[in-house]
Amino acid sequence: MGRIVVTEFVSLDGVIEDPGGSEDFEHGGWSFEIARGDEGDKFKLDETMGAEALLLGRVTYEGFADAWPSREGEFADKFNNMPKYVVSSTLEDPEWTNSTVLEGDLAEAISKVREEHDGDIVVHGSAQLAQALLDNDLVDELRLMVFPVVLGSGKRLFGASGKKPLRLTDSQMVGDGVAILVYQPAAGTEPDPNPAS
Repeated sequence: MGRIVVTEFVSLDGVIEDPGGSEDFEHGGWSFEIARGDEGDKFKLDETMGAEALLLGRVTYEGFADAWPSREGEFADKFNNMPKYVVSSTLEDPEWTNSTVLEGDLAEAISKVREEHDGDIVVHGSAQLAQALLDNDLVDELRLMVFPVVLGSGKRLFGASGKKPLRLTDSQMVGDGVAILVYQPAAGTEPDPNPAS
């Protein structure tokens, strides 16, 4: 059974919008303004090499599909060749290698994807999808690379989904004050399969 792992670049005030600068956000590219250092780079490389599949929202998928096929190296080879699942109601014919569009009920679609894999199914960016996964208690692990900057506006990772107890399983400081925080749902927070009992 695969694990759903959400990984995000996030500001101190919870913003995850456009860390790379490819969207039309007033603070776009904010993650590149602060060095994450060799250890931060290694964390991201290890995360990618340890992934069995990608799970992406349409906007992130289209950005990745535009950028990665023309790149070379072990990181690009891994991204280009591993299975990719995109959650979208509008994308019909994904052209990036090994891509599948997931439609219908999110929980059912995620359950099927989990059954097809034994390792990590990693969600990069994909703000709307990440929020939906968190809201529906479908995240097995949350990896946050927290940059020491306050943006004041932008899409945030945590919406109004209510209380979500988490357990810190790993942490490290890298680069110029970037914190890597790894969380899992706290014991007893999984949804009750028999709520009427």
